[in-house]
Amino acid sequence: MVGALKRLSIVRIRAADEDYELKQMKDMAAARKRWEALVREGKVKILTPREAGYAIQLSNKTLLDVRPSTEHEKAWVKGSTWIPIFDVDNRFDAGTGVFLLNLIFVYVGGWWSGVASLSYDTQFLSKVVEKFPKDTDLIVACQKGLRSLAACEVLYNAGYRNLFWVQGGLESAEEEDLVREGPQPFKFAGIGGVSEFLGFTDQQRAAAAKEGWGYRLVFSARLVGVFLLADALFLGAQQVGHYLQDIRSH
Repeated sequence: MVGALKRLSIVRIRAADEDYELKQMKDMAAARKRWEALVREGKVKILTPREAGYAIQLSNKTLLDVRPSTEHEKAWVKGSTWIPIFDVDNRFDAGTGVFLLNLIFVYVGGWWSGVASLSYDTQFLSKVVEKFPKDTDLIVACQKGLRSLAACEVLYNAGYRNLFWVQGGLESAEEEDLVREGPQPFKFAGIGGVSEFLGFTDQQRAAAAKEGWGYRLVFSARLVGVFLLADALFLGAQQVGHYLQDIRSH
């Protein structure tokens, strides 16, 4: 009886997870249509990163950086204002299967890619309104261009009418397009984790193609180091196992 109840509980959790994922997919598809309509109807103007750089320097327009803290701390546009629309979320709902999904995402997915689970900041709009009048020319940017479109929708619905969206995000910017501050190039601000350490990301592969063998050797050495460390840990575990067996036999 207890086993049957456990199996039923697992089935319910899986069904809840599937419903949750399906709802998220539908919500995202609907949101993309709304965002595309904003751009198509000219309610939000498109800028390339280079055009955004010109607008900031020549027209004194404000760049609103809506990226999470994990990306902003690596690189940001000089003089920009940072108000994240989504930021790192370390909360878990232990009452549903979503808890396990979040746990896997943060501790496995995050371990590999360095991408944390994010949640919407309900204070985003009030923070922007507190800082900028609604007639301000705002250039809205994120890392890849998607979250900044979400921010544009929130701002447009609140009455902001002079909105400019950086297409492709800061990741598509060349170093000469915008005046950067921070320790890393814009292209690398959205990567992290083990994949970055080993140079397995698309951005690093592109950089390696430009930089040549010297750049590749750094990551090759790291990969060799990881294999040597794993081998040492395996041998160490074997020795500990033999030691414990000897203790038991005596």
